[in-house]
This record gives sequence, structure tokens and C-alpha cells, in this order.
Amino acid sequence: MQKIVHFLRPLVEFNYRHPLIVLGTAIVLAVFAANYALKLQIDTDIASLLPDSNENVQALKELQETVGGETVMEVAIRSSSFEANREFADVLIERSLELYDLRRDRPYINRAEFRRDTEVLQDNALYLATETELQEIIEYLEEEIDRARFEANPFLVDFEDDFEDEVEEESRDMERFRQAYDEMVPSEYPVNQDSTLMVLRMFPSGSQSDIGYLEDLFEVYETLIAELDPASYHPDMEVRFGGRLKRHLNELESIMDDVFNSFATGFSSVILLVMSYFFIKKYLNYRRGRREDRQYRFWNHLLRAPVPILVIGIPLLISLVWTFGITYWMLGTLNTMTSVLFVILFGLGIDYGIHYYARYIELRSDGDPVLDALVNAYERTGSAIMVSAITTASALFVLVFADFRGFSEFGFISGTGILLALFCMLFIMPSLLTLFERMNLILLIKRSDENGKAKLIKRYPFSLAIVSVSIVITAIVLFNVNKLEFEYEFGQLEPEFPEYQEFREFTRGVDESERRNPAYIIADNDEDVFEIVEIIRERKESNPDTKIQDVEALQERIPPYEEMSQRKLDYITQIRLLLQNPFLADQEDENLDLLRRASQSTEALELEEIPDFILNRFLTREGELGRFVIIYPAAGMSDGRNSMAFKDEIGEVELESGKVYHAGSTSIVAAAMLNLMIEESPYMVTATFVIVLLFMLYAFRSFRWMMMAMIPLVVGFLFLFGIMMIFGLKFNFYNLVVLPAILGIGCDNGVHIAHRYRDEGKNSVWDVLSSTGQHITIGSFTTMLGFAGLLFTQHPGLQSIGILAVIGIGMTLFTALTFLPSMIQLLEDKDWIRF
Repeated sequence: MQKIVHFLRPLVEFNYRHPLIVLGTAIVLAVFAANYALKLQIDTDIASLLPDSNENVQALKELQETVGGETVMEVAIRSSSFEANREFADVLIERSLELYDLRRDRPYINRAEFRRDTEVLQDNALYLATETELQEIIEYLEEEIDRARFEANPFLVDFEDDFEDEVEEESRDMERFRQAYDEMVPSEYPVNQDSTLMVLRMFPSGSQSDIGYLEDLFEVYETLIAELDPASYHPDMEVRFGGRLKRHLNELESIMDDVFNSFATGFSSVILLVMSYFFIKKYLNYRRGRREDRQYRFWNHLLRAPVPILVIGIPLLISLVWTFGITYWMLGTLNTMTSVLFVILFGLGIDYGIHYYARYIELRSDGDPVLDALVNAYERTGSAIMVSAITTASALFVLVFADFRGFSEFGFISGTGILLALFCMLFIMPSLLTLFERMNLILLIKRSDENGKAKLIKRYPFSLAIVSVSIVITAIVLFNVNKLEFEYEFGQLEPEFPEYQEFREFTRGVDESERRNPAYIIADNDEDVFEIVEIIRERKESNPDTKIQDVEALQERIPPYEEMSQRKLDYITQIRLLLQNPFLADQEDENLDLLRRASQSTEALELEEIPDFILNRFLTREGELGRFVIIYPAAGMSDGRNSMAFKDEIGEVELESGKVYHAGSTSIVAAAMLNLMIEESPYMVTATFVIVLLFMLYAFRSFRWMMMAMIPLVVGFLFLFGIMMIFGLKFNFYNLVVLPAILGIGCDNGVHIAHRYRDEGKNSVWDVLSSTGQHITIGSFTTMLGFAGLLFTQHPGLQSIGILAVIGIGMTLFTALTFLPSMIQLLEDKDWIRF
């Protein structure tokens, strides 16, 4: 590493001779990169975290291309008068379709769903039933006839117990049909049970990812509702709109606010810390100079307090702009995990400037002229800075090889940002120091001999106790490490949106269904549809822990072949005959009345006869009947374990011909993402650790010193695990991405302490801690403050990144200041130190 440092030394000297050229070139490049960096947007789609080659991602994209991805805006109208609600809804729909987006030259709303024509369905509901459902109805009616005949027998003998199980089974069959019937034949209007609440469905013309469009839509719609004056239709009428579409906008806005707020918090904290530290450090060094050389008062120093921020901040901002300009060229967008990297890289990149600038101040206070101080600071700290930066960047670049884009994109952006920050701190900052020295903005004088460095303490105290206690703690943690947990509940990692929750409560009771979050399999032909349905049903029946609730395909309800249609009509004819049986004909029963009307089909229904609100679920963009199978999960998909089990059960279907189909849905993609992340995490962490070891070995050219420098990292990591177990903190698919980053970042402290100790020699532990110890403390604190900005976000997943990073980096700092010097002291005492 020293050879590389020496080879690049002329760049530092060039900074001194031509500071304006260096700084001007860097700023011009930054302005150019900023034009692209500002175009970056945040993609919150979880499918973007998986590679395009993933089968389930491809299935989801095919589904979106085939079916379309219309996002619904719901409008809820509530009052005690159904007539008033309906009147307002009619006017609102008419006015909504007239809304025009002048900016985008298109209507705001494409279409609306309100009144549902159910007459045809009520008369022909059995034609839309599956053959299995029809067979169950026939069995139900035959059982009803047998029971009625049995009860009509004057010589009745009570064998009811013998029939009890059969009756219960038939009742369940009828309940399943009633559930299917209620979904096929809903009420005429989407209302709740007492008809006081009505929910309209509006289909916007724009994309849900277009923030500007959504903001304009909601603003225009709020104005429209105010103009219509709901109270004029009924005094207690209340109208709300939103649903998942508004929640999506709230999520995007929340992330943008979190990015801004975390940056503001982290930026201001780091600035305040750095400014305070260097003001005190420079002023104390100035006060140690000879009295006759101290020409400036305290206020002169105070006015120059922001100078370190400019000296370190300008190169850092240049590196950040370059980084995100490159990010736009290479990736195009940010994801949820990388959206906060600006503030994180701000805290990371400033470390290298702190080490260089702090050493520069010490050398100037020792009497070095500006050029000598620049070059000597570069040569003495450059090697350690390069080792730590390149090690950290390499550790992060390992993540680029991950298929999980949460890892790969985080690694690419952060690794690039660290290398550019290193370059700017070593080869642009000297130009700023030169300019500020020429403008007399950095007030430094040589320390007097009387105020020179003095070794107040030669030994590090309590070294044996510290090492012993630390070893005991690490042993306890290692023994209990299997108690670390993973958070599978997605709901715990998503921000809460009170407005959305209130809207859900407001609309509760309208068109609610137990069948949610379905997965889709798109087949090539009708034969494959039926085979897929059969395979999925076999899997459901054969698995006692199945996560499949139900499976359906429109081809089962609207037969594509004439022989299937005729078979279904024969079943319906048989049902009509059973209903005409003397034992049932005169019975007054809700289920029998429903079946009497629903069994009127005598010929096949045409697609044109089926209402749009039924067909829309099954039609492609081109208006054709889609060949896809819909599979409903039996458990909540917010639990990652359920979603992974559901994916394992239906994610891939192989037909007898060898053809393979893959299921697509956001839940399936989320499960694939979780599987991939859990699978890759151990490899990424291990690879990162190996890279750190190799770079340490190369830098120190000594296995003994490599191990010495690794002590804070290893022990600090174990302390992190211990704190997680004590406070019940869990890993999740957000904060796992930061583990390799902590490995890369945490090695810095050990590198700087070990490197400086080798330079200073034996009996220098306190000298090293009083100088380099300060630098790594401030550097670690700035990094921690960068991550700490995430603690104030509204997103639990991003908060968990901040928590894990702050604790992890804090523990590696703590062990670098306690355990490492204690180990060095013990080795010194036994004369085991070799340089």
C-alpha cells in the first residue's frame, strides 16, 4: 500500500501548486453529474429487488402485461338515506368522467364501477358454478329429499345419529356454494348490510408510480367533492376517497420525507460534531504555541469555526454528487433500501477527511510548512485511510454479486461512494487547504517546546480485567447465538398510515371477502388450465398443512367446449328435477328458493350475456377471455413464513407433458425475495469477512497484525449480537443488508489503531489513543450519526437499519478503544509484540 501512496504523491503536490485548477475541474464534473443525480426516483416495487430472470418475477410481469394493472381509487359515500347516496353517486360519476388533465392531455378517470346488473346471474347462477359445485348441490338435494322422506314416515325410528355426519358434510357443501354464489351474484349496488354506506370504484388513467399525477388527481377530486356539496343531498352525508391508491402515494411521500428528514438530521448532527471537534482541537493547539506568536483572540477562532466544514464538506459533497450521477447512469432508480444512502455515505465519507485534516493540524502545529504538512499527512495517514476505505469498499462490492438487488445495489452505490470519497479527500481536499491557508482562514502556529507532547500515562490500565470480562461476554454470546431471531412479519416492517386505516374502517362491510391476495398462473391453452387446476387441488388435498384456500378458473364456470357446456346443462336439468320432487317442491327454504331461480339455464350462456363486473377479473387487455388459474391463499400473506410456504406449494407447476408454469403475485414475489435474501445472506457475510481478512493481510503483511486489527471487528460484532438478544431486536430483510456494511466499516477502527501503533512503537498506547483514538471516535460518531438519521424516519424497516448500524459501529468503536489497547498492553507486558 505504501508503494501506491508514494506513486500518487505527485497529485497532492499538484493540489498545492494548482489548487484552483483542481477544485474547478472537480466542481465542473460535479455540476455535470448533478444533472443526472437529480433525475433519480425511488422505486418501491418489491419485484424490482429481484433479478429480471426470476421465474416468479417474469410470471408477475406477464400477468401485468396480460391482465393489466389498473389501480382502483375508491370513493365511499355514507348517510342514513340510500336514495340520497345513490343520487350523489350518479352525479359524482358523471362529473368524475368529465375531469380532464390538461397537463397530460387525457381524462383523469377512465371508467367507473357502480351499479351491477345481477338479473342474468340470479337466473343462471348454476351455469357459472363448477362441475364439482353442481355435483355437491345434487348430493345436497338428494340428502334433503331422503331426510324429508324419512321425517314423513309415520313409523319413524330415530336413527338421526347415523345421519349426523352426512348432514353436516352436505351443509358444508351448500355453505361453500353459497360463498361462491355471493361472490358471483353480489348485491345490485356495492353497499353495506343496512345500505347506509356505498363504495364506488374509479379507474384512473395514470400510473400509480407517477407521483405528480396522483397529487394532481387527489387535489382535483377533493375540489370536485367540495363543489358538489354532499350536505346538500343529505345533512349527514360524508364522502371519503382513497384506498390503496392513496396509500401508495402516502408511501412514496413518506419515503421522500424520510429521506429528507434523515438527511437533515444526520447532516446537521455531523456538521455540529465536526465543527465543534476541530474548533476545540485547533484552538487548543493554538494555545500551546508561544505567547508572542498568538496574535489572534478567541473570537477570531470562533468566526473561523465553519472552515473545517468547508474543507471536509466540499470534497464530500462532490463525491456524493459523482456517486449518484453514476448511480443514475448504471441503475436508473433507487429502491427502498438504497434511498437513504445519501445520508449514510455522508456519515461514512467524512471519516477519511477527518483523519487527514486532523493529522494535517497536528503536523502544522509541529511547525511543518503547508506543503510539507500536506505531503506528510498524506504519507502518514494515506496508507491507513486507503486500507480502511478500500477494505470497506471491497467488502461492499462483494454484495454486487448477489441476485437480491437489495444487496447488490446497496453494495454498488455505497462501495462506489466510499472510493470516490477517498479520492476526493486525498486529492481534492489539499487544494482547499492550500487556498484557505493563503486566505489566512486556518489559524495554526507551532507549539512551544514547553507545551510539547507529554506522556502522562505509559500503561493502559485494567487491561487484564477488560480482556477477561470481554472474553467471558463473547463466550456467553457464542453459546446463545442460536437465540437470534428473524422478523418474518412484513406488517411489522411497513409504516402505518392512519388515513388509510381510517378509510378501511369507514368502508368496512362493503364487498368484503375472505379470499384475498390471490396468485395467478397464465396458461397457454384451455387444456393446460384444467390440468393446472387439477394439480393444485391435488396438492391442497394431499397436504395437511396446506396454505391453499381455493382455486378457480373461468373456464370451469364458462366451459370453452360444447361437450362441457352440455354436461353442465345436464347437471342443471337434474337439479331442476330434484327441486320438483314432491318432498321439496312445497318446502319454503332460502337455499331451495335460491336454487330454483338459479337453475333456469336451458342453453349455454354467451360471454356477451355475462356482466362486465364478473368478466373484468378474467379478461386480458385485448378483451379476450384469459386462460389463467386463480389460487387463493388460506393464511395471511403478511407473515413471510406463510408466503414462503404458499410459494413452495404453488410457485411452480409441472404438467405431465413436462411443461412448467410459474405463479405470479406480489405475495409470491415477496416470498421469492425473502427466500433469496435468506439464502444469500450467509454467503455475502462470509465473503465480506474473507475479503476484509485478505485486505488486512495484504496491508499489514503480517498475520499477527492482521489478527490484531481484526479484534475490534470480531468482538464488536459479538457484542452487537448480545445487545440484540438482550433487547429482543430481530434481523429482517431490511437490516440484513447492513451487516456486510458493518463488517466493512467496523474494520476501520482496528486498522487505524494498529497502523498508528506500529508507527509509534512500544509504550505508545496512550499516545495513539490521544491522537488516532480521537480521530476514530469522531469518525465513528459521524458514521453513526449518518445512520442515526434513519431512527427518525416513519418506516420501521429503515429504522431497523439505523438501529443495527448504530449499535454495530458503536460496539466496534468501543472494542477498539478498550479491548484492542488492553490486548496490546498485555502483549507488551509479556514482550510478545513484534514489529
